[in-house]
Amino acid sequence: MHPLDMDIHRCRFVPYPASTINAIAFSHTSTLKASAISPPNLRLAIGRANGNIEIWNPQRGHWVQESILSGGKDRSIEGLVWTHDLEGQKDDENKEEVPGTLRLFSIGYSTVITEWDLALRKPIRHSGGNYGEIWCLAAQPRWQAPAKSAASSNKPSDNQKSEQHLAVGCADGTVVLHSTADGDLRFLRTLARPSGKKSRVLCIAFLGRGKIVVGHADSTIRIFNISNGRQLSSMSLGAGQPGGPTEILVWSVRCLSDGTIVSGDSTGEVRFWDGQNYTLLQRIKSHKEDILDLAVSADGLTVFSGGMDRRTTMYRRTRDNHKGDRDRWAEISHQRYHSHDIKTMTTFESNDMSVVVSGGVDATPIIIPLGEFGKEYIRSLPMIPNCPQVQSAPQKRLLVSWWDREISIWRIGGIWSAMQETETAPDQRQVRKLVAKIALQGEENIASVSISSDGNLIAVSTLSSVKIFHLRPSKSSSNDSVKLRKAEISADLAGHGSKLLQFSPDSKWLLAVRCDDSIYLHRIAKTPDVHARPRILERGVELLRLSRNPNNSPKVQQGSLGKYERSIIRAAWSSDSRILVLCDLQGHLDSWVLEGYEDFSQSNDYTVNGEQLMTESVMNGDDEESSEELDETAHPVIVLGQHWIRNPRGASLPRLPSFPLVMSFRPAKPASLAALTNGHITMHPTRHTPNPHSHDLPIGEDRLFVLTSLHKVYEYQIFAGKLSDWSRRNPPSMLPEEFKAIRDRAMNCVWDISDRKERVWIYGSSFLWMFDLARDLPAVEQKAMEVQSHPDGDTLQITRSSKKRKRKHTQEQNHNLMQGTTGAGSKIPEKELKTGVGNRIHKTTGIEPGAGQWISLQTMHTQARDEDDDAKDDDGLEDATGEPSALVRLRRANIDFPSVGDDQRNGDAKTDNRHVNSRNAVAHGSTDTGLAYWHTFKYRPILGIVVLSDASSPEDDRGEDVYESQRGLEVALVERPSWDLDLPPRYHGDQEWDNIALTVQAALSSLEGWVDNEAWFLRYMTWLISQTSSTSPLCLSQYALSQRRQCLEETNPWMSVRLLAAAILQQIWHLIPASHNSSSFMIGTIGLYELKGLEDQI
Repeated sequence: MHPLDMDIHRCRFVPYPASTINAIAFSHTSTLKASAISPPNLRLAIGRANGNIEIWNPQRGHWVQESILSGGKDRSIEGLVWTHDLEGQKDDENKEEVPGTLRLFSIGYSTVITEWDLALRKPIRHSGGNYGEIWCLAAQPRWQAPAKSAASSNKPSDNQKSEQHLAVGCADGTVVLHSTADGDLRFLRTLARPSGKKSRVLCIAFLGRGKIVVGHADSTIRIFNISNGRQLSSMSLGAGQPGGPTEILVWSVRCLSDGTIVSGDSTGEVRFWDGQNYTLLQRIKSHKEDILDLAVSADGLTVFSGGMDRRTTMYRRTRDNHKGDRDRWAEISHQRYHSHDIKTMTTFESNDMSVVVSGGVDATPIIIPLGEFGKEYIRSLPMIPNCPQVQSAPQKRLLVSWWDREISIWRIGGIWSAMQETETAPDQRQVRKLVAKIALQGEENIASVSISSDGNLIAVSTLSSVKIFHLRPSKSSSNDSVKLRKAEISADLAGHGSKLLQFSPDSKWLLAVRCDDSIYLHRIAKTPDVHARPRILERGVELLRLSRNPNNSPKVQQGSLGKYERSIIRAAWSSDSRILVLCDLQGHLDSWVLEGYEDFSQSNDYTVNGEQLMTESVMNGDDEESSEELDETAHPVIVLGQHWIRNPRGASLPRLPSFPLVMSFRPAKPASLAALTNGHITMHPTRHTPNPHSHDLPIGEDRLFVLTSLHKVYEYQIFAGKLSDWSRRNPPSMLPEEFKAIRDRAMNCVWDISDRKERVWIYGSSFLWMFDLARDLPAVEQKAMEVQSHPDGDTLQITRSSKKRKRKHTQEQNHNLMQGTTGAGSKIPEKELKTGVGNRIHKTTGIEPGAGQWISLQTMHTQARDEDDDAKDDDGLEDATGEPSALVRLRRANIDFPSVGDDQRNGDAKTDNRHVNSRNAVAHGSTDTGLAYWHTFKYRPILGIVVLSDASSPEDDRGEDVYESQRGLEVALVERPSWDLDLPPRYHGDQEWDNIALTVQAALSSLEGWVDNEAWFLRYMTWLISQTSSTSPLCLSQYALSQRRQCLEETNPWMSVRLLAAAILQQIWHLIPASHNSSSFMIGTIGLYELKGLEDQI
């Protein structure tokens, strides 16, 4: 068994096809004002080929995926734009217009423009016409008030100020203008009609507010006046290359702030045109294949291009000091950040953020620093959804995965089945089996899937409907097979789509969060017969959220997202299924409690303590809130003797500083569960209460673990409405530096609870992290001993105080490299920068020679930004320096460790058995050798981790007793390696260094435990390849550089070394004769890395 007592099934058989990125758009335009920072509601929309639109929140470099707008069959997002509606004026002297609602529009291989409602996550408006398929889309820039010196007497009208038109180009050569005024979307006029040639419009861009630039497929760029539709000019690109097509395809056009027009075409050239005279200024041949998109900076001095050859090329304007000479453009750099064609690019710049975002066929968004290009690393965002697309039914060992409109159900064998796999014939292995597959009819993609813990029901929802299937075992001799049968549900449940479905742990309740964020609970009546269909009660119970004062929300002057910010994104059930908590994007927690006990003796499924049943009522925060709350309290809906009420202390729960990514209750321990199942007193009906019900609240575990989008960890006591004791002793500032350095965001968690440990396993797309909540995190001032992880992310070691100073210095350096960035990766260390200009100044005060000090220019530039971030994350548990407050240190110093039987809580007059273990926390560094935290980076990319069985669960349905008394947590870890993706062939051929290792990460696991010094191992393998193959050192060096740029964990210098070492190891295996054993060959030559004088080819 693993030292941490967890068995992992690494599952790479679960399909999840990657979808091409076709469009990217920021919700706001760039600004060059010195005081302007990124708007708090800045969003990035990413459109994919499967019709989905991902909404990302940059969060000043944290980059969190908030939601996914589901697409459908044969739908593709080919273009995205945002607009801002103006709602009115401010009551001040300047009378500035205040941007109103942010609106998102898309196109996709049809004649229709679609507007999306972010809160409902579905289209709300379409506009089409009698023209060809729309190929490109552009939004008119918002009106900007001119400077006082440039103010004109011809002031635009209020309608002209508020209008923000959309221009579309069609396959038949038509250019159409649409209006977005008055919150609508309608046809305005046709600017260009198809000629006899009907040249396809490939790209379109606005030149100011009055002109549009259109790129065609006939080697021509045309300029139109949008007010009268007149063509102002046309610019010809000439004939195509000899031996190729006669016409040049203009794939992209962009307009700079000074009016210069930039175009990218099918010849691989970037051309710069005069925006006034419409003449060619300069052309640069920078790509070997088509340039598919361009991105420009706000100041008009930098241009990026990307295309089919996977190159991302950067151009800078060079100014000449001689009078009369015009500015020239030069290619500064070209890199291959993508592994396939680059199809779309966009930029955003502000005082604290300056990035270029690109995407393409490899389905991976890449963040490139713009203002700090060459000084910061790039960053790759996960292509996997942040919300895991896998679930499990531990009692039946079922694994469920889904994508688009398809669901796969697998049965995973026990540990002994996996251990005996090598001893069994291939046709007899039963480690995994696909037992069922569901293909939904219709065109909508799946929005949510949930399977009950007993494996009997699976619920599937789209944005318009909900379906529930009954999984019953087959009557045949094989116990692995199951049969699917559609369950009968009410029209109210089936006819309303849901964006979130979730069964309770006891499989008796189904949570359905509809598209309008209304919350319904549906009761499931079980039957002893496994072959009989479970009965879903007809009427659902609606839960109402607390009204929130909009004044508590931060004032937004750059546009509003409307109801989207109140969208529910996470839900959590307690282990006894009697507490439900939901959270929205603003960090507000709403909680409900199930009162009473289950009573099947009642004649009616639903009763009410009044004359009528509470009907539909949606909590919108209006004046009817008080009456609705009174009705909910006075006339509760009773379901089989139980009813849901709002948590009495729910209003006391503090608002989270950012929305949660992980939200889960601590599971109750087996002993606690046994104590809670001793029965209850039956309520007898009387003349006045014919349907009596109990008002007893649950007494089970109520501690809620929350991990926010900023990777801050909190734990709340739901019934007390406050932070738990563990959270008060362990504020976010005490989290390990390795955890703070993780760039990828967390996805979910699994629990491992026993008498001695309370471990929560948090995972993201590239990491797996464990916190033991039965122990406190190591204190900052602790000197005795601390547990840390080896740079390989898996090996454990004990570090004494003699090494702490060096380790702390390294952590401070890594922390400084991550602070003050512009939205991409971490800063490149000074020793690795290739620029000759330093970034420090020497400041001298007075005349003393030793009074000077070195000051970092980057620190001066970003100090105010970091202070602002820290102020937003202040939760009262940290002081101004980010260290634990005096109150936290006092709590940690005065921890009372009573015996296990002590159940007295501090400050409470009565006993409470719920939190006995929280007071038995073990201080880190004590005589207990347990680990407070542990992590690894060896699994990636992770699609999800689900529980198959744990120590507290009974034996599975096939009677396998795994490890008997040593049985621990057993999970299935689903990976989706990039080399398994079914991508189309590249249009441009592979380079020599690409063929060195086609499966770089596949060989990564082979390095585990072989060597201690990977740097020397890397040098030895480099020397070995140069001696035994025709691969030149120059080619290997080029490959090393390309792998370094693609390294996701730039803050961990070991990761780039390991990736490259694995690639070279894979190449060595190809060179070894078949008669030699690879393992013995490597072990026999491993000592050669001790040789001195080996030239480092990297």
